[in-house]
Amino acid sequence: MIHILIPYDFSKMATHALDFVIKLSSQYSKLHLTLIHVVEYPLNTSMGTLGGGMDPLSDYQNQVYFRDLIEQKKLDLERIKDNLSSSSYSIEAQVVVGVIFREISQAIEELKPDLLVMGSSGASGWDEFLIGSTTEKIVRTAICPVLTIKGETDPLSLRKIVFASNFKEMDVGVASRIKTMQLLFDSEFYFVSVNTPGEFKTSREANASLEKFIAKFKFENIHTQIYNSISEESGILEFADDIGADLIAMTTHGRTGILHLLTGSIAEDVVNHSKRPVWTLKTPSSKA
Repeated sequence: MIHILIPYDFSKMATHALDFVIKLSSQYSKLHLTLIHVVEYPLNTSMGTLGGGMDPLSDYQNQVYFRDLIEQKKLDLERIKDNLSSSSYSIEAQVVVGVIFREISQAIEELKPDLLVMGSSGASGWDEFLIGSTTEKIVRTAICPVLTIKGETDPLSLRKIVFASNFKEMDVGVASRIKTMQLLFDSEFYFVSVNTPGEFKTSREANASLEKFIAKFKFENIHTQIYNSISEESGILEFADDIGADLIAMTTHGRTGILHLLTGSIAEDVVNHSKRPVWTLKTPSSKA
């Protein structure tokens, strides 16, 4: 049984993510889906009105409106769940109240899904520089793989998948996840190592890392490529464009705080700027 968590805010992008998972059930019947919708607190609300112990709302009308909103979202989500009921998979739905990123992170910790699938239109400009998107934060911190859907996507259309890495880390968990994707999507896999001026490797060095990774984990039917570009992010996106890839897969280091502000994250940048779906997995040792 594969457990998939789907944050759902009733938006077009969230619907694309949900549709992707429903279509995936035609390829893999042992799926359990959990839809989670987060109702965010209005500016003047607090946990006290819901039994949390903070000061109650000063505006009674806002309290009533907020409670009605929660009940309506529960009904809306339950209706979607009932409409999607199928013998091909099991499905549950829950509405929680709080901050979106925090509640989704808590759901990941408690439910321990095998995969989180969420829709995103990306972030750019000041939004990206100052605060980043919810998707970006989840990619950075989630303990499970995250598949970010950028538009209407059919799992059967994922014929070419790029896995980008420096291939120095011999992580059995990452290798196992990539092999699972190979079986699930029955796609061509391209392992690419991006060469940049700042971290130049000779072709012999880069190929040696690739070949060692493939041999250690007994990968088969893999295309390999050393790709030169001005940065790792641009190299990954350019290579995906060049071969007409349908999905990008990569790991992320999951740095937070000042270290993240100073170094950034290749994986988060790719998620933000890619026009195709991106699969990410946080690993303690990965460089991203």
